[in-house]
Amino acid sequence: MREGSLEAPTRHPIPWSEESFYDPEEIDREMRRVFDICHGCRRCFNLCDSFPRLFELIDESETGELDSVDSKDFKSVVDACTLCDMCFMTKCPYVPPHEFDLDFPHLMLRYRAAEFRRGERSLIDRELAKTDRNGRLAVPVAPIVNWATRRGNSLTRPAMEAIAGIDRRAEVPRYEAPPLAREAALKAPAVNREAPAFGERRAVIYATCFGNYNDHRPGRALRAVLAHNGIETKVVHPHCCGMPKLENGDIAGVAEAARKVTEELLPFVEEGWDVIALVPSCALMLKFEWPLILPDDEPVERLSQATFDVAEYVVDVNKRHGLVEGLTPLEGGVSVHLACHARAQNIGAKAAEMLRLIPDTPVDVVERCSGHGGKWGMMKAHFDTACKVGRPAARTLVRQNRAHRCSECPLAGCHLEQLVEIAGEPATPDHAPH
Repeated sequence: MREGSLEAPTRHPIPWSEESFYDPEEIDREMRRVFDICHGCRRCFNLCDSFPRLFELIDESETGELDSVDSKDFKSVVDACTLCDMCFMTKCPYVPPHEFDLDFPHLMLRYRAAEFRRGERSLIDRELAKTDRNGRLAVPVAPIVNWATRRGNSLTRPAMEAIAGIDRRAEVPRYEAPPLAREAALKAPAVNREAPAFGERRAVIYATCFGNYNDHRPGRALRAVLAHNGIETKVVHPHCCGMPKLENGDIAGVAEAARKVTEELLPFVEEGWDVIALVPSCALMLKFEWPLILPDDEPVERLSQATFDVAEYVVDVNKRHGLVEGLTPLEGGVSVHLACHARAQNIGAKAAEMLRLIPDTPVDVVERCSGHGGKWGMMKAHFDTACKVGRPAARTLVRQNRAHRCSECPLAGCHLEQLVEIAGEPATPDHAPH
């Protein structure tokens, strides 16, 4: 073992089916072990609000050490974690294979899983996590839902805040009808037979809940780009990936989602199709979280190996086959926000690499967390924290002053644009949805 764990980080399967995983005494013992190491290191102090909360608890305790912090106060640390994985992937020197064996995000997940099993997650949390069902219900009445959830609606948003805990100031996703998968089944873009990749690749696009119900533009754009480059596509959305349920600690619900999606997508893989997930969080689930939750499920592992993030796939096509010639510069350059769940896939800065294929176009990168954290950042309990965490990234976007802005994560991009607006900065010249 070398000092500082210079090896690539590895992750252990999540033993969620074992009773000891939920034992409160074992959880507390492990939290104290991990928190004491974090206290001695403090390298993650500026990543999210979990670490400042932890260090403040310790610093203000009677002894100034972890031993005088009451375990009941650990919940505030857990509640601030968005499972972004950045501490594990980019900061912590003690992740496996280091002998200290730290995995802070999965420890927070374990705490929440025990809460969920005890019935301590609120009804609102559990219902908001059913994004697939919510999308199916909302799409047929999308204009009404979009009116009711529009930021600034003084009639409905205060009620949403009081009943559902969704902060009235937060931008929430709109709905679009019909679902992307249904729209795509009716019309497919013509495939360019002269492209270098024609006949070499086919891709099935996993629409994700957001891509299927909320914003079709990334899905349409991806199909158009791939068709222009000779790649036939299909769009499917069998079920939610389970990320919102993972945030709640409902690991059994995630396992059920993994099996459902795998059952529909694996036949494509067996026929030689690639799989692309439209949203980084969903790609992370398919590629990394599912195999850790179902480590002995061979179909899940096979699907994981065949799955790409959007930018990762375009870059791969370029490297293996080449793109169609004729890309033209984007005047004024681009600022691209690298989303945490894209970075957690350990694939490199693929969005920046993809954009740099555009000739004579400066590309600036923002690697700070947006602070959004999915549904977490929309809630009244967390919106101010989400704004605080995301403000440095928003300031960087403004300072870069590029004509075009985008994020790998549509929700992160929307949140960052709202932070720019809150700061009183000029309107974004061109904000792409992905």
